[in-house]
Amino acid sequence: MQSFRTELENPIVEKDIIDLEKKIRDFREGKIHDEKFRSLRLARGVYGQRQPGVQMVRIKLPFGKVTFKQLLRIADISDKYASHNLHLTTRQDIQIHYVSLDRTPQLWAELAQDDITLREACGNTVRNVTSSPTSGIDPLEPFDVSPYAHATFEYFLRNPICQEMGRKFKIAFSSSEADTAFSYIHDVGLIPKINSNNERGFKVMLGGGLGAQPILASIVEEFLPEDQLIPYIESIIRVFDRYGERNNRNKARMKYLIQKIGLDEVLRLAKIERIANKVKSYTVNRDTIALPFIPELTQYPAVEITNPLHYEQWLATNVFEQKQQGFYGVYIKVPVGDIATDNARKLVDAIKPYVADEIRITQNQGLLLKFAKKEALPALFKGLAELGFAEPGFDSVADVTTCPGTDTCNLGISNSMTLSRVLEEVIYAEYEDLIYNRDIKIKISGCMNSCGQHGLAHIGFHGSSLKAGTKVLPSVQVLLGGGTVGNGVGRAAEKVIKVPAKRATHVLRAVLDNYKQHSIEDETFHNYYDRQGKDYFYQLLKPLADLTTLTDDEFVDWGHEETFATAIGVGECAGVVIDLVATLLYESEEKMGWANESYNNGAWSDAIYHSYNVFISSAKALLLDKGVNSSTQAGIIKEFDANYVETGLIDLNGTFNDLVLQINKNEPSEEFATTYKALAVDFLNTVKTKREEVLQS
Repeated sequence: MQSFRTELENPIVEKDIIDLEKKIRDFREGKIHDEKFRSLRLARGVYGQRQPGVQMVRIKLPFGKVTFKQLLRIADISDKYASHNLHLTTRQDIQIHYVSLDRTPQLWAELAQDDITLREACGNTVRNVTSSPTSGIDPLEPFDVSPYAHATFEYFLRNPICQEMGRKFKIAFSSSEADTAFSYIHDVGLIPKINSNNERGFKVMLGGGLGAQPILASIVEEFLPEDQLIPYIESIIRVFDRYGERNNRNKARMKYLIQKIGLDEVLRLAKIERIANKVKSYTVNRDTIALPFIPELTQYPAVEITNPLHYEQWLATNVFEQKQQGFYGVYIKVPVGDIATDNARKLVDAIKPYVADEIRITQNQGLLLKFAKKEALPALFKGLAELGFAEPGFDSVADVTTCPGTDTCNLGISNSMTLSRVLEEVIYAEYEDLIYNRDIKIKISGCMNSCGQHGLAHIGFHGSSLKAGTKVLPSVQVLLGGGTVGNGVGRAAEKVIKVPAKRATHVLRAVLDNYKQHSIEDETFHNYYDRQGKDYFYQLLKPLADLTTLTDDEFVDWGHEETFATAIGVGECAGVVIDLVATLLYESEEKMGWANESYNNGAWSDAIYHSYNVFISSAKALLLDKGVNSSTQAGIIKEFDANYVETGLIDLNGTFNDLVLQINKNEPSEEFATTYKALAVDFLNTVKTKREEVLQS
């Protein structure tokens, strides 16, 4: 690959991009092991696709905010490097597909010109910090959480404590007790509160997650003062980094650490870590997120609404009055979250005269426009309708959330994208009155991992397979009864039955017809489901699981013509762990370089944490020589003492535990950074010497 030169104003971003290019070159030349390189590129937003030789690039958009200029830049990038399409995700990112690995540094450099990053969009890092898309305009919000979400994103981006964790870590801010950012399924979920003294703070949920085994978060703080928000999250992440699982990625999330050692122990350890935090109090600048540019039009073009019913439906389901008097928020329903780049450009042209220069991506893969005046709504509707962006029923039964499934994902089992479109067609054609129903959410994932959030759906489906004799057919697991209750409380959907994928439409009809017929007036779906009970729905749907009545077309998945065959690749939702001794020692040298760089810049806390990682990587390298592969950093510390210090193979004038864990017994001062870094250098040299002895013995 050819080198390129960047001309970015931000030297930190430029260094990131140049480093990615160097890592790709080293990988091509065989200097970096394939699995190590995978973790490196994932942390830079580059994810392997189902199709060989191409990548999905995830663009990180904190709390889903994107300007007109940024959206146009991303569209241009997709045309130049990808497939002329933008995919909106449930975590408020934008993904583009079919990108050549060698072109990703240049792609990133061009995105960075408009302050867009790929950094830590994937991998074992703090993922995109999400928030309710309505934050800032929500009539129910105590205050705007956007500045707090932005501060959290900035604080943990490139932060040494969260660059190589055992798994990903997800943070979400809801704008109100309605909890539209789903705090209860996040590692840390936050809901804004104002106490009796009119002080700002947050209700804190900890340890939630979906995936194959959904676990709902625990409420750990009813009111955390706003200046303690970031220090609190930092302490939790430090505990997760040290004690979290690293070998078995299926047990490596925060929720499993809480299961393993208990919530009280996690909170106790977090209190211990506070002394090592970079900050003990962090004042968030409430003015960070400036009010977007709002068009100053006072006269709007007269337009003829040719379909008044459609317009009234759109007003009722896609438009709401903001907390700012005289302005309206407008939702755009985006089927399967896909926007062709040409349509993205036309969309910007259509909306620019009428709304503020700030779009928010929503958790159900749509868009939110802000600060539209009432008089502008007819012209805005007409412009959106001409592009197919004025379908009513945003966030209703007719607005199905889905992941990409087998279209591009390695882990996809069945085609969730086409199924989503088919189910929406059923709603519009047969249940049009339900476009006003926001009580019921339908969500689909291509596998059990819940990227389409089926685990929190009222009616959920995830891709699977069934065996009929010697043949395999695509199927869906049906889940019912999940969803948001409010104020940090949620419900995980229950698995009810598995049916052939082509019968998913019949499942939907059966459930909705039964709900219409047997629900009590004004009864929520949750209450209806609880009153009937899981077995009731199993019996209702059981005839659809009968495999003796299969037809030939049921062996073909939605959107396909060929007979179904399971072809699941290796997932890359997080980086894999490398257990190669030489690689670990190489990493230790690299981390020592980062420690020196941070130290020279006066970043004492960063220098200390990089030094801590030198201790851990170096110790793990020697343990592998003895066949000891501990699954946590805390385990590495313990095993190193047992195998090297207590046996007299290495003399540290004390225990390795006491040496390393000075990190959480000292303030991050220049004096301690100087001492601790020097100890890490000595330890690395000791390990390298011991390693040479092993090789020569």
